[in-house]
This record gives sequence, structure tokens and C-alpha cells, in this order.
Amino acid sequence: MTATDENAAEERSRAGTAAHPRFAEALRELGLDEVNGRIRRFPDATRTAVEAAAAIGCELSQICKSLIFAADGVPVLVLMDGASRVDVELVRRELGAEKVTRPKADVVRETTGYAIGGVPPFGHRTRTRVLADRSLLDHDTVWAAAGTPYTVFPMDPKSLIAHAGGTLVDVREPTA
Repeated sequence: MTATDENAAEERSRAGTAAHPRFAEALRELGLDEVNGRIRRFPDATRTAVEAAAAIGCELSQICKSLIFAADGVPVLVLMDGASRVDVELVRRELGAEKVTRPKADVVRETTGYAIGGVPPFGHRTRTRVLADRSLLDHDTVWAAAGTPYTVFPMDPKSLIAHAGGTLVDVREPTA
């Protein structure tokens, strides 16, 4: 899908007519067609965890952030609860990498097929290693982006992590 196609998909989703096509296809491939019926669309963007939690009416920690990092230049996806921050040093140690950085927006889109603020936990353009922080398991249901900054879907965290191919880790920044 080209950037123009991606923008058109986001426009359709903003209008409430469809989920992002790549994400909808991933749901079909994973046997999760029923999730399509639970996708919620909002007229305003829910790019941040705070915006998403406010729109949904859930706790901030019930948002599952899908964050792309680069470990020695190789993209890795980290799934983190919305109330927490990723400790990059813990990610580096977990991966045995020399250096972990945040890539630019074009690398995120190239790797996942989605814009920052709409990256879902699975259904990406390329296969990446996935680390999922244990904090996601503190809830019965978490909400994640459904491929656009205007759409989210609910899922139990164990299923979400399993469908993402995630490895459970502890990479949350300590709270003060």
C-alpha cells in the first residue's frame, strides 16, 4: 500500500466507514473476524494514550501502546500499558543490543504500514520481534489502535500478546 493509499484508509476510518484494510485483513487471517464488530471509531484522533482513554472512558493503563524502537538498527515492537513509559535500558538488556533508539516516523510507517498514533499490536507490513510488558496483564481488557489514529479495539491482554507473537518482559520505567 502506498502512502496515498494509507492516507485514504485513514480518511475512510475517520469517516467511520471501515477499519484500516491491512488491519481488517490481519484480523481475518488470525480468525478474529468478530473483533471487526468491536472496533470503535472516533471523530477526533486518539493518537495518544490519554486521548484514547478519554474517548473510550477507560483507565489510562487499559490502553495498549504499540511503540517501535530500533535495537542496533533493527525494528522491535514494544507493547506497553498507557500509564507507563518504556525503560529503554531494560529493552536494550532484554534484547542484548548495543543501542536502542526511537526511529523516525517514516521508519515506523515503513516497518508497520501504519502511522504513529495508529499502530496496532499486530497486522504489520513486516515481521518484527515483539516485547510485551507484564503490566498489560493487570486488566481483563485492554484497548489498542486498530490501524488508524481514529480507531481502537478491545481484547483480553493474553490473547492480544499471543496474536502479536509477544514475549512477556518487564521493561516499564520504575515509578517514583
